[in-house]
Amino acid sequence: MNDSNPLREYELAITRRQLFGRSALGLGTAAMANLMGRDLRAEGSDAATALHHTAKARRVIYLFMSGGPSHHDLWDYKPKMQKMFGEQLPDHIRDGQRITGMTARQKTLPICPSKYKFTKHDNNDRGVWVSELLSHTATVAKELCVVHSTFTEAINHDPAITYIQTGSQIPGRPSLGAWLSYGLGSMNEDLPGYVVMHAKTSFAEQSLFGRLWGTGFLSANHQGILLRSQGDPVLYLSNPAGVRRQDRRAQLDVLAALNREQHKRFTDPEVLARIQQHEMAYRMQVSVPELMDISQESDRTFELYGEEARQPGTFAACCLNARRLAERGVRNIQIFHRGWDAHGNLPREHESQCKDVDRACAGLIKDLKQRGMLDETLVIWGGEFGRTSYCQGGLKKDNYGRDHHPRCFTVWMAGGGVKPGITYGRTDDYAYNIADAEGNPIKPQPTKDHWTPGTMHIHDLNATILHLLGIDHKRLTYRYQGRDFRLTDVHGHVVSDLLA
Repeated sequence: MNDSNPLREYELAITRRQLFGRSALGLGTAAMANLMGRDLRAEGSDAATALHHTAKARRVIYLFMSGGPSHHDLWDYKPKMQKMFGEQLPDHIRDGQRITGMTARQKTLPICPSKYKFTKHDNNDRGVWVSELLSHTATVAKELCVVHSTFTEAINHDPAITYIQTGSQIPGRPSLGAWLSYGLGSMNEDLPGYVVMHAKTSFAEQSLFGRLWGTGFLSANHQGILLRSQGDPVLYLSNPAGVRRQDRRAQLDVLAALNREQHKRFTDPEVLARIQQHEMAYRMQVSVPELMDISQESDRTFELYGEEARQPGTFAACCLNARRLAERGVRNIQIFHRGWDAHGNLPREHESQCKDVDRACAGLIKDLKQRGMLDETLVIWGGEFGRTSYCQGGLKKDNYGRDHHPRCFTVWMAGGGVKPGITYGRTDDYAYNIADAEGNPIKPQPTKDHWTPGTMHIHDLNATILHLLGIDHKRLTYRYQGRDFRLTDVHGHVVSDLLA
């Protein structure tokens, strides 16, 4: 703030809401409050906590594999490709698709089948095929809804991960978790409604930006809180040396009084959000250490997740903490695991990555189910796009790389109201295009009024997630800069075929 020019500060801070509120008198003020609804009657609150329909899930745990895991080597079994090793990808299959600069200079795009064995779980037409790299996850295949026909327009990491997390390739929009916090509120006043964890990995190529769990133009109190694996779980969680808890309480009381005066003067809702965040931080000084203390967990629990769960920061430890957060009423929990960007030597990298996540993913599903929590917890696994059926770089059967592939990739969901033990959508014999029921490649063109059955654009994925949590994605909006924004922009369809 510029205290040297208070008139200018007032001019900058005043909003249309404040102008109406301060210029209206008597019955006019009451009439305006009635017309404007909650915005004026619940000063400073911007949560839209009423469900639009009965929710299937109460919470979501999102296991995000940053970098783009290979659907070819993990989920989308293509036996016909085994006979095509080294052949050129047919032009009619590529069909002019844009490719990245990393393979644009290659003279050929040689087909590269997966070197891994697959096993089918359940012998029906929609049974789930799982790679030998995910042997533990295969034990919970009957709980998974595996979607092979997810697709996106973004072909590079930063826009793609921003797109799937915020609904826009351009930074600045609220994240999925922030929208859920805004739409549903919190179930535990001592913990944030949205918690984020970063798991350790051997191949941490891509950076992760705060905007992926940020609030954009929503109030700051919907921000995802990052739990750290070293030092304080949350920055500045501990009081400085010499500061007692009662001292901190007194400081916050004085600070809150000053902030309330500031809000009375400028009516800036972010001032109230700041007070709420200070109070949450104070409560978290007690609740977070208790959350992170896993000493009371049983040996049987560590058998589920693996011994790595005893090591802070591992993916297994993050999954165990996700279950503990879910038990304590945190609605949205997200774990980011980097290192899936396998442009070269995919087998070595994916084998390491799968070793990190495989057992813990299965353990999380089993743990939630045995505690009676899976039915009301939506678990999601996937990345920002898939990987190509052709080889990047030198062609080798046992040491190949794959480029980015947005046209089709695999995401799975479990619990929380989705059909278990099924696959949805299909791809062609090259796992390059989404295919129709006869296996013919199709190019879905999503619009707000049209949706191609058997496909799931990332807007459809987010619309379906919101639906399972009791929210109509078309009605969860926030007015900003003269228009109503929503997570799915003007797109998105709920994929009802996935709903139990």
